[in-house]
Order: sequence, then C-alpha cells, then structure tokens
Amino acid sequence: MTHEDVRSRLISKPVAVVAAMSMLLVGAGTATAAAPAAAKATGALGAHVGTATAATPAAAKATGAPVVPAPSSSAPLTNLSHLNFLLDTVPLKPVAGHTTYQLDQQPTAQAPWTYANKNADGSYTRVGGGTQDPATGTWSQGAFNADDIARTAVVYLRHWRQTGDAASREHAFQTLRALTYLQTSSGPNAGNVVLWQQADGTLNPSAIPKELPDPSDSAESYWLARTLWALGEGYAAFQSTDPQFAAFLADRMHLSIDALNRQSLAKYGQFDVADGVKVPAWLITGGADASAEAVLGLAAYAKAAPDDGAVGTALRQLTEGIADMSAGSTRQWPFGAIMPSVTTRSLWHAWGGMAPAAVATAATVLHRPDLLTAAVKDSARFTPQLLAAGGPDNAWSPVPGEAQIAYGADSRVESLVATAKAAHAPGLLDVAAVAAGWFFGANRAGVPTYNPATGTAIDGIETDGRINPNSGAESTIHTLLTMLALDANPALKAKALGITHTVSTVGLSVVEAESGTVTGGSVVKPAGGAWTGEANLSGGAYVALDAGGSVAIPVPAANQPRKVYPIVNQSVAPAGRTAWTFGTIRLGGTPNGGAGDQGVTPTPGILYPFALDRPLPAFGPGSRHGHRAVAGTTEGNSASASTGDPSTRTAAAVVGRSNGPAAIDALLLQPEISSVSVSGSGGNSTLYVSADTRTTVRKVDLPKGFKLQQEAFDSSGRPVAAGHSNNGADHSGRVTVAPGGFTWVTLVRK
Repeated sequence: MTHEDVRSRLISKPVAVVAAMSMLLVGAGTATAAAPAAAKATGALGAHVGTATAATPAAAKATGAPVVPAPSSSAPLTNLSHLNFLLDTVPLKPVAGHTTYQLDQQPTAQAPWTYANKNADGSYTRVGGGTQDPATGTWSQGAFNADDIARTAVVYLRHWRQTGDAASREHAFQTLRALTYLQTSSGPNAGNVVLWQQADGTLNPSAIPKELPDPSDSAESYWLARTLWALGEGYAAFQSTDPQFAAFLADRMHLSIDALNRQSLAKYGQFDVADGVKVPAWLITGGADASAEAVLGLAAYAKAAPDDGAVGTALRQLTEGIADMSAGSTRQWPFGAIMPSVTTRSLWHAWGGMAPAAVATAATVLHRPDLLTAAVKDSARFTPQLLAAGGPDNAWSPVPGEAQIAYGADSRVESLVATAKAAHAPGLLDVAAVAAGWFFGANRAGVPTYNPATGTAIDGIETDGRINPNSGAESTIHTLLTMLALDANPALKAKALGITHTVSTVGLSVVEAESGTVTGGSVVKPAGGAWTGEANLSGGAYVALDAGGSVAIPVPAANQPRKVYPIVNQSVAPAGRTAWTFGTIRLGGTPNGGAGDQGVTPTPGILYPFALDRPLPAFGPGSRHGHRAVAGTTEGNSASASTGDPSTRTAAAVVGRSNGPAAIDALLLQPEISSVSVSGSGGNSTLYVSADTRTTVRKVDLPKGFKLQQEAFDSSGRPVAAGHSNNGADHSGRVTVAPGGFTWVTLVRK
C-alpha cells in the first residue's frame, strides 16, 4: 500500500483509524526491536528542565540492529548502491495512450521496486505492492509505482547535478522515460498518471485493494503531483545538456498542467468551508501535501524557463493555496504548521510534508516574500515543537504519537534548509542539524537509520522504539534526499554528524481525561474505535459530561508553567462551555459546541485542542527555581496557596466544569520552554524552544569547569540582536530564549 492510499483512506473514509496505520506507514515486513530503555537524567543540558524522556542506544542495538560505522564529515554521505539495487529494467509495451521518449529506439526503461525486505543473512529481496500471484508472478498492486519512480528520478537528478556523475545522469534519464510512459498522453484523462506497473511492463490502472482515484489516471493524484516534481527538476537539469529531451519533458509538463487546469486549478480563487473555516478549493486532491511536491517541480522549471507563463501561473496559484493552509501560532495548536489537507483541521501528518520547502522555494522564484511567512512559521515555530515532542512523528491527530519514517524526517530537514536560505534565517540550520541527527542515531530507537557504507535505510521506528529493518524505495529515496542536502551544505553536515543520541526531550505531553475523576458524566469508548473521521481520540476514549458535570484530571508536577489545551470533541449544536480551574486559579474556558459548518470535512464537529487563557503554574519539587520572565514580570512558577505547598506537591488536578453536554478527550500540556538535548562527537547541546510571549531566562546546572556557548534566534529563525540575549559564552548557566524563538546551547570547557 502506498502512503497516498493510506492518506486517502484516512481523510475520506471514517472507517480508517490513524493509530492502526503505523505499520503500514513504515513499509512491508515485520518490525523487530526492543522498547527503548528508561530515560536518563544525566549527560546533557536540559536534564533538569522538566520530565525527560529518552531512548538509549544500547536497548535497540541489543536486538540485532546493525552496527553502523561512524561516517566521516569529509566523505560524501550519499551512497546510491541500494537505490541502484532497487532499480530494474522494465519493458515498455505499445499501449494506446502511453508512450515515452525514443520508445522505438529504446523499448525498455528503469524503475525501482517498491519494497525491499531484509533477509536473515543481511541481504534484501525486492518485492512489489500487495500480494503476488504465484501462477502469473503479478502483484495485486504492482512491482513499480509512479510515486517512487518520480522521486527516484529526483534523487538521480540532484546527485548528477551536484557531482557530475555520469551513471546518475543515465539513471535519471531512464527513470524519467519510465515515468512519462505511465503518464496518459491522449484522451479525456490526458496528463494524469497511472500509478502501478507490473514487472513485465503491464500497466495496472486499478489495483487491489481499490485505490482512489480508480482507475488511477481518471483524476488528479499524488502521483500526478510527483510527476510534476520530477518533470520540473528533469527539465532544469537537461535544458542545456540535452535540449531535445528537455523539450520532451516540457511538453509533458504542459500536458500535466493542462490536466490540473481542467481539475483543481479550475477552481482557483474559490474557497470551501471546513468546520467553519475557509480553505482553498484549488489544491491538488485537496491537499497542501500533494500540491507541495508539484510546486517543487514547477519552481525548478520556472527558474530555468522564467518566461513560461503557464508554468508560472500554476506555480503561483498552488503556492498561494499552500500558504493559505498555515494554521495556529506560537500558543495555539498546531503552532504555525502548514496543514496538509482541507478535509481536516485537526490532523497534521508528515508524509507529504514538503510544504515549507515548496513555499520557501517558490516565494523566491516568484519574488513573493509575502508567501514566505507560512514557511517561516512552520519551520521556526512548529518544527522545533515537533522535535521537542519526541521527533518527526508521522502524525499529530491531534496529539503526537505515531511511527517515524525517513519521509517525515527528510521533509523537516529539506524544509528547514530551504527556508533558512530563502528567509536568511541561519538559526533554522541549527534546527535542521537536530532533525538530521535522526538518521545518525538521535531517535527513539537510539540507532542510525541510515548506513552510508551500503546506502540502506530502515523503513521506520515505532512509538515504542521497535524498528522495521526493511529498506524500501520510499525510505531509501527520502534518506538520500537528506544526504544530498547535507553533502551540499558542509557546515550543516558536520554539525548533524556530531548528533548521534537524543538524551532527552521536554515538550508536549498528554494527560487522558478518562484518567480523572468524573462527576455527572461517564467515560465513553466508542465501539467504532478512536477514529472520528477526521482525527483520533487520544487513548481511544473520552469523558462525556452532562450539564453541571465535572472532571478532575490529575497532571504531573513540573518546574515551569505549561500552556493547557483541553482537547474537545466540539459538536455543531451550541452546548455551553466548560470552565477550567487549577485550585483557585481560573485557567479559561472551552466551547462544548458551536463548531462551524461541516463543509468538505467527513464528519460534523471537530476534535480540537483549544488554548486556555492562563498557563498552569509550576508546582512540585524544584518549582521555585529555574525559570524567570524578563521585562518586569514575576517568576510565574508558584501555585495558588489553596493548592498547597508547590515545592512538595507531585501531582494536582485541572478541573473542568461544564454547563452543558461536553465531550472531553484529553489535556495537551505545552511547556513554556521546551527542549531537545542531544549528544555525540559534536558534544552536549540543547535546543531550547519558547512558547512564551516574553523573553525568558532558564537557569540550568553547569558542571564545574564548563561554560555555555549559546546562539539565540527569534521566532523567524534570525539572530537576536546583541544586547537582548546572552549570545556567546556564559559562565552563569543562564539561557536566554526570545519570545516564540529558540536558543541553541552547547556545553564547552572553559
């Protein structure tokens, strides 16, 4: 099953459950690994900032995960050996409506197998999608697919352009020929793309199980978007070296744009409604995710051929639509992320997560700095929060808690690099180094996910640290895209290679409502499962309150204030409000009902984390220390007297009292200062991330004989002006973090 098929089922069919998809999203085969060991509280900065969670390398390595030699920053990281292994020769049969460049002279091309299962002896077996018919050798989906062919072409194109490698040029040429054969060249579906192809070259427009659209070239799709990506980068690469082939790619680019102009782009300037919010109606398959990958190709083409009006117009229109999907703020979920789909406002996912990279790249090509804001918010505000919450999870739905794959990790790295360049925001490269560390061991399994000696990449890491050791096309492709980005940026590469272990993360946490004491209500576990049609109920249950009912939810102690987001399954009909308190402190209220018009979403109402007005004060041991807000404010870390002595309490309750029927799923807690502590050959470092509206100072334990080297950046990733931070060396252990910004701190000897 492709990730696009997973997405279509998640978004359009209420029977799908995001929580059940994690193994699908990490590829074929059985994941094998042990759960990570308990968190360590020593070894890097941030260990005393709050409750830390971490994975230790020993736990995962003990399961038989391969030991990967430490790569050298002087040697190329990009190794195409495994991708070359995945490639196969595919016959291109004469079929009405399907042809390609020089088909008469070259009746074959190249395409990558979809999956590669790891064998007991360490070798790999190439497999297709679905099940194989032993009699015919065909697969229920196919051996090759347009998505992976397109992205494989992008890898070879970028490698050729970076290194001049002749073999990569030939592989790029052949995979582009295979891809354009899948594109329907005539008839009512001209410009659209068939997804699957069997090993003997036979097209499979209708896979089993059925995928949408069906047949796969009957409407626009992810694979159409990715075809545009490859065509655009292909045209830019071959424009001067092979003008005849470049002209063919340009013709195919316009064929696809014509299809878009008949389909989604025909609605440019129109808006739909999603739970009461306006959303653009002209995105490819209704998604910023798919549209972003098209924009990457359109931008490459437009840069090479700036006078091509049709491409420039499509680029501008799609980029505007993607930027319109920016949501939230520093203190409102999803914290500036570009949401992937118009059909849900409460599910962010990392597959198809290139939106910030696409917007940043297109804003430069289009000379539209106004569009860059969406990329900056996603990269400088949301992504640091994502990393502090545990890394590049596949989905927040709306709480973090999914598997992690190379696709999501690469999307973060490439987006950070592109936005840093476009916005002149060097701080984003520090965040990119942390994100790239995922490939070298700084992840919840504690093992490298990429082996530069072989070019293999694991297919994913589960929430409990188990790894999927297989190495399919998508994982290989996106890992190599990150390696290419690192090879092209030596300073970033050196910093990323120095990050091989996540010591601790202090970020978003979840407390289930059903863990509390319910009065005037009950705990409900829906018979149909956790999936609402648009998002997931955290823990698979919620608390249903009657009018006048209440729930007292115990929250763990912390030594700093935390922003509180009650997750409410908001109904459409008005149903009053729930008032939230902590002792005698009124935190704010959330709506029980009054959700906007359903519009294009699958179900009425919305499961959403609503921000409360006041933060939860710090309480428990150590709560009197370690956090200070600047600009004449109080420390903000002591609880009300009625809650007891904050220095001794280890738990207390947040209480919600409703004046109408309410459905409360959980509390999402956001520290005012989140952090990611990492270590490796680059030393011990911590990224501190602010959700505060004021400059804050964090006091951390400083070992004798050491000092802090810190670089502070504002909420756009730009350096904080001198005199307003502790940039440089600090001997006191004070870390200064700008409002909504982040600070990169390294422990160095005096």
